[in-house]
Amino acid sequence: MLSEYRKKGLLVVGTKQTIKAINENRLEEVFVAQDAEKYVIQGIEEAAENRKISITHVQSMKKLGKDCGIKVGAATAGILKSDR
Repeated sequence: MLSEYRKKGLLVVGTKQTIKAINENRLEEVFVAQDAEKYVIQGIEEAAENRKISITHVQSMKKLGKDCGIKVGAATAGILKSDR
């Protein structure tokens, strides 16, 4: 699912890239793994809520990483606005 956005260059994966894209107002949706450490994802969730960006919770970091097309787990990911 998310790997299709990755192929199109419209996906950021990982906490640093996700928070940067949120702060630059470049995301339309954020994905957060439910099993990620709370201190890692708390800032992402707050920033997304402040910017009115949709947040989707995913069951695990392993599943989110797999959905993004990477071989390791991911705590967060985001879909970039296509009108960039």
